[in-house]
Amino acid sequence: MESAAPERPQLIRGGIWLLLAAGLEVLAPILGKRYIDDHLLPGHYDLGAMAMLLATVLLTGWASSWIRYAQLSRMAGVARRSVLRLREKVYAHVLALPMAFFDKAITGQLVSRVTNDTEAVNQLYRQVLYVMLDSTIVVFGSLVAMAFLDWRLMLIVATLVPAMVLIIKGYQHLSAPAAQRTRQLRSDINAQMAESMAGMAVLQAAGAAGRFGERFEAVNAEHRLSRIAELRANAWLLRPALDLMNVLLLVTVIYAFGRRELSGMEVGLLYAFLAYIARVVEPLIQITMQFGQLQQSMVAASRVRALLEEAEFRGPPQDGEPVSQGAIRIEGLSFGYDPARPVLHGVDVDIPAGSFVGIVGHTGSGKSTLLSLLLRFYTAQNGRITVDGQPLEGVPDAAFRDAVGLVPQEAFLMAATVRENIAMGRPGITDAAVEAAARDARAHDFITALPQGYDTRLGEGGARVSSGQKQLLAMARALAGAPRILFLDEATSNVDSETEARIGEALTALHGRVTIVAIAHRLSTIRAADQILVLNHGHVQERGRHDELMAVDGGLYRRLVELQTLEEPAADEG
Repeated sequence: MESAAPERPQLIRGGIWLLLAAGLEVLAPILGKRYIDDHLLPGHYDLGAMAMLLATVLLTGWASSWIRYAQLSRMAGVARRSVLRLREKVYAHVLALPMAFFDKAITGQLVSRVTNDTEAVNQLYRQVLYVMLDSTIVVFGSLVAMAFLDWRLMLIVATLVPAMVLIIKGYQHLSAPAAQRTRQLRSDINAQMAESMAGMAVLQAAGAAGRFGERFEAVNAEHRLSRIAELRANAWLLRPALDLMNVLLLVTVIYAFGRRELSGMEVGLLYAFLAYIARVVEPLIQITMQFGQLQQSMVAASRVRALLEEAEFRGPPQDGEPVSQGAIRIEGLSFGYDPARPVLHGVDVDIPAGSFVGIVGHTGSGKSTLLSLLLRFYTAQNGRITVDGQPLEGVPDAAFRDAVGLVPQEAFLMAATVRENIAMGRPGITDAAVEAAARDARAHDFITALPQGYDTRLGEGGARVSSGQKQLLAMARALAGAPRILFLDEATSNVDSETEARIGEALTALHGRVTIVAIAHRLSTIRAADQILVLNHGHVQERGRHDELMAVDGGLYRRLVELQTLEEPAADEG
């Protein structure tokens, strides 16, 4: 894979060193043959020469082992660096994918690809490739040495190689589907775990723990069966098959030796061939034993590659200017997630810089879709959006994100400090800027009341603060970047009246300085807006100030306000 390309020189040097290690290992049986045939059998006990032969065997064995250790360490370093780059590349790619991808993606499966699958690729570099390369070199080195000693007996041993190829082909045929299925089911397990953890409160409140447990057990049992099918292929076609081949090979070579012994064949040659058979069979066994891991690594690599092949968002050339004022104009805008079924139809809106615009409507009217288009999460099929007179998609991405703040309906908080959650990793942001943003969001008072103030760790998902406080922190985070445009996506729909009032105060203070576009479910949030857009089935049915819209007899906005006014006392009584 591309992540290993910078390590190519290391891999080449490692291969050369492994060649040297194999040569030293192959030398030992030849030295043993000389020891037997030149000294032991004829009774020629030259202690100096014999000691030299034994010392050479020990030295070559030690050198071969040390080289292998050094190269295994080298390969481990190559693997870690390669996977480090791969994991960073995959994560960066995921961050660059369009929002349309995440509409259908499953979070747990994405996490599995970034963690488990890249770690399987690490095993490919660190263990599988090293063992297979080293074993292949030893096998061919041993065959060359055997050919030098007796090419006819070498041909007998060489029959093991095509037999191994047939075994591996049979193994791949049986295990590949199981390995693919096992990896997919492991992702499904991760996805279900992530989903359950995220919705634990709802799951327990609905008494659904048992049902979710049963569903998990079903997936887990399927994973077990798939893994068993994979292991059965390992058990039948890897080591046992080659162990049987090894026994047959030993019998054949000893028989061939016995047939030729009367013609003066050296006993040392038999020793050398038996030693070489071990050096051929054991590496072949090691190669075949790695095919299980290789199969999993290749499946993991294909899953990672499939994710990397997902098209990143590529809009028109971003050669525009940064946002300076924040004036927005929408002209003839139409859009549908499925182009054949539009969600928005011919929307025209003029939002002057520094103005406050509210967007309301029934569920499914297109409010959130319009906001997604304004945030450049999607591109409209028809019409256009301009900001400060230039096409929205032409503004450089970094400049656009710096100019925009978003307060979502569900506040996203990291398991970090208050200060880190507000700063959100922006480079160069000071503590004073963080505190100023918290004051503008009316969050400073409750933050200073926390045990460690701005340095209080919030826990996962902001578990240590209330829903309203989370929303105020989300507002502070949006303001910390000094945006020219502030978007609110039903930011007050899930908060108490006090928090709604604080957000209202913050919007009033920002009015005129920042362009505010607020989607609102609780209509009291946008009463002070300069312009209220009422969407109905993707059309702008009404527009105007609060008083103007309330004066329209039978108007949709007036009905929404009256309906909400009736609901609020009922909620208060409950």
